[in-house]
Amino acid sequence: MVMPLVDEDRPKCYACHKMFADVESLRKHHKSEHGAAVPSRREPAPGDVTVF
Repeated sequence: MVMPLVDEDRPKCYACHKMFADVESLRKHHKSEHGAAVPSRREPAPGDVTVF
């Protein structure tokens, strides 16, 4: 079965899979709905390689 590529250019929340019109509305959704569940910045994991 082939799935259609509908709305592939719209951002999608990875936590609840809702689609949004733009990135700003997605950011507002993350802050209001998911709060602390969505990490704001990822720290380097042990073993990560830094490229200069």
